[in-house]
Amino acid sequence: MTLPIFIPGDDPGPDFVGLLGRMGVGAFDSTLAVDAAQITHGTTVLAIRYSDGVLMAGDRRATSGHLISHRSIQKVFPADRHSGVAIAGAAGPAMEMVRLFQLQLEHYEKVEGSALTLDGKANQLSQMLRTHLPAAMQGLGVVPLFAGYDPRQEEGRLFQFDITGGRYEERDFAAIGSGGLHASTVVKLRHHDGMGSDEVIDVAIEALFQAADEDIATGGPDMVRGIYPVVAQITADGFERLGDDEVAARTGTLLARLGSAS
Repeated sequence: MTLPIFIPGDDPGPDFVGLLGRMGVGAFDSTLAVDAAQITHGTTVLAIRYSDGVLMAGDRRATSGHLISHRSIQKVFPADRHSGVAIAGAAGPAMEMVRLFQLQLEHYEKVEGSALTLDGKANQLSQMLRTHLPAAMQGLGVVPLFAGYDPRQEEGRLFQFDITGGRYEERDFAAIGSGGLHASTVVKLRHHDGMGSDEVIDVAIEALFQAADEDIATGGPDMVRGIYPVVAQITADGFERLGDDEVAARTGTLLARLGSAS
């Protein structure tokens, strides 16, 4: 999923509802009967503040009940140039929410000539979750993490939400999803003020690895298929996803360290 950047000849104008129709984005029918065991769910994602900004990461597994439905789903996305959103919960509605969120941020910037503040973006996502509550009550809950680089404060910031739209800014880190407790424990033990880029990447990779070791719905690194966590950094230079080769190399170093310690 890429950012919906509009070309000059396709300016959406101020009519956001009309834009949604053109993009094929419609409202969810909350009267539908849902079998939760057949719904694809994404699991563990996390965000960590560090010296240059904020890092977001997520495993790649999606489950339907006790079955693995997808092994390489993406759960971390750019929201705009300097912010990102990570999803846990019902995968279909979550991805649609991300797409709509990206459209709203891009549309606002095109119409107003400037981007929303980071707080404004978090508030917008909170409002979307409140609108989604009827679907969440039927088992299609979506719980995102939102993070970004705030140029006004010159630092990374991150926000956690609940299904009612509650918005909570976290100081250092947050992890959600079925493996969130295990991942956050690893981050809590390793996090400190002044963490650098290399260290925070390694901590995130280890946190997801340990979560996968304890939680069946969280996918660990798959060296056979070449599937590794999605890791992205958001700094003053913008949102940047790490290449799979780098994540694979760091995962290999982690496994070698854990193997030698056993």
